Amino acid sequence: MNPVAMGGGFDPNVPNAARMYDYFLGGKDNLPVDREAAEQVLRYVPGIPLGIRENREFLIRAVRFLAEQGIRQFLDIGAGLPTQRNVHQVAAEYAPGARTVYVDNDPQVLAHARALLQDSPQVRVIQADLRRPEEILDDPEVREHLDFDQPVAVLLLAILHFIPDSDDPAGVVGRIRRSLAPGSYMAISHVAVDENPQAARPVERVYDNASAQFVGRVSSEVAPFFDGLELVEPGMVNLHEWRPDIAYVPPELEKVKNYFLCGVGRIR
Repeated sequence: MNPVAMGGGFDPNVPNAARMYDYFLGGKDNLPVDREAAEQVLRYVPGIPLGIRENREFLIRAVRFLAEQGIRQFLDIGAGLPTQRNVHQVAAEYAPGARTVYVDNDPQVLAHARALLQDSPQVRVIQADLRRPEEILDDPEVREHLDFDQPVAVLLLAILHFIPDSDDPAGVVGRIRRSLAPGSYMAISHVAVDENPQAARPVERVYDNASAQFVGRVSSEVAPFFDGLELVEPGMVNLHEWRPDIAYVPPELEKVKNYFLCGVGRIR
């Protein structure tokens, strides 16, 4: 899945961050307004589709790793529009019976997810906003489905760069981290603009008119999101560098230092 939209109800005249993400992935769940905004972004950062595909591959590897560590509960915040090999599907491959809760604030995302997952007893879908983490953690349906006295894996993939500094994203991550039992994990991915800082502001302007505000951050601003976590090897790295299944590196990324950072950390 993909990033949450932070806005309210459906408006066909407003570009939607989740539908733009779907367009970048080559999906069909998007509208002309989303495609127009996405094409504007691609003019500044043509490599976005590659980064999004790498984020999907990171999700798969991270969930597999977490299942191998014995995790049987997954909380995916900012889940986005359903696509292929979502968290619950990957978890089921390596940990049959694992339970998953998807969280999003976008009505279209929720409608799609509930329609697809209504016959999946191991899955729940709730509406909530990452900026108010207590509403997620205290939600009765979440509490019914997940046991927070036991380890839980929280996934914050391609979502924190849609939370402005004014909403204290590091503080939000910290509140979630402190609510988890020892042995829990957090997996985080976040765009980094180190390689192309001059493109950050034009892209931010495109998203200023969309359902979610994009925030371009450099790697030194992303690193604090991992504070308090015991990062597993290889630490905070680019998506394609995190425990790759094969040694192949896309030519476009061979010389890139920081473009889309990720990591998985354990809670002591």
